[in-house]
Amino acid sequence: MTSIRDARADDLRTIIQLLADDQLGKAREILPDDAVPAGYLAAFEAITRDPNNRLIVMEDEGRVVGCCQLTFIPGLSYRGSTRGQIEGVRIAESHRNKGLGRELIAYAINACRAKGCRFVQLTSNAVRTDARRFYERLGFVASHVGMKLDLG
Repeated sequence: MTSIRDARADDLRTIIQLLADDQLGKAREILPDDAVPAGYLAAFEAITRDPNNRLIVMEDEGRVVGCCQLTFIPGLSYRGSTRGQIEGVRIAESHRNKGLGRELIAYAINACRAKGCRFVQLTSNAVRTDARRFYERLGFVASHVGMKLDLG
């Protein structure tokens, strides 16, 4: 049986492992040995202090097997509408293809509805073709072209 809740500091190591467990994450995340690196701790603190951000985890039998971040973005467009941004969606490899991703996204969408969002949006790296098909099956439409500028 799965459950979904807001992340706690003791979930960080597992969340980082989930973020690193794919072709893109392996190159950009640092798996912690003992102590969680300071950058992750600072980001976690900033997320949990900000009422417009939530870091969500999914548990299966008490073990974190999925995560995502929700950001609520107030805007002037659409008569002052708020948008929900879903980021960093991951399901542990051992738990994929069991409907858990669908369950996690449904939870995120409902959280956006509860916050009064007009839209829910997300981006997915162009190389993640399976992820794009997954989001399209859930009703997301590739209506915009996203661009990023790496400042790192």
